Amino acid sequence: MSAEPRPGETSSASARTVVSLEHARVELGGRVVQDDMSFGVEEGEFLAVLGPNGAGKTTLLKLILGLVRPAAGAVRVFGRDPSRGNRLIGYVPQFRQLDSNISLRVRDIVRLGLDGHRWGPGLPSRKRNLAIARALEEVDALAFADAPLGELSGGERQRALIAQALLAEPRMLLLDEPLASLDISRGAEIISLIDRLRRSRGVAVLLVAHDVNPLLPAIDGVIYLANGRCAKGPTERVIASDILSSLYGSPVEVVKALGRLFVVGAPV
Repeated sequence: MSAEPRPGETSSASARTVVSLEHARVELGGRVVQDDMSFGVEEGEFLAVLGPNGAGKTTLLKLILGLVRPAAGAVRVFGRDPSRGNRLIGYVPQFRQLDSNISLRVRDIVRLGLDGHRWGPGLPSRKRNLAIARALEEVDALAFADAPLGELSGGERQRALIAQALLAEPRMLLLDEPLASLDISRGAEIISLIDRLRRSRGVAVLLVAHDVNPLLPAIDGVIYLANGRCAKGPTERVIASDILSSLYGSPVEVVKALGRLFVVGAPV
């Protein structure tokens, strides 16, 4: 974990650091989305990425993926500059509603994790099929592996997309709002699955979400983005009145009740 999570604070380097940002600034369309981002993400760490709409949560993932370049500062991913197609990263983008008539099977979607960069379906092989079967088993999706993707529930589709992200044997998983449109029960199952995967595989996880409360039993901490600033650290240290008030630049009150955290007064 990083040191005291103050906005703009620099995290100490570590031999196990998989992502590091040093005074990174991101600009999109001439607008500064985030400025002076400085923190590290450690191997095996499970972090929620939180903040209001437009704060740059998805943009942070794109920065790590090499899809967005920093306007200033430095970003290092596994000790190197971010690059597109980094197979050390498994990425699950925001889910989009699919046509119920789509005929691709779950195992076909998962196979794209190996063959998606090629033209055509790729050649079948025992090794490829074993890798697909292993990923499907890890996410408890073997039972519906041959079902058309368009007929699955939201939770089943998320399992298929996570299995796809696992095929390249990544050392980090980036998940953009995997809990969106899931009910409480299915969301809890996905959180439990991701937590199990990061422990069994030792991967770092960054998961974008709007509500931290469902994640509290699993995460090690949070990255909170707001008003062009950020803080990273243990959940109850970052989601605290003083830190959020500093990020937003106005009074914010954090209340803990019934095992949940409630943020009061934060600008939408």
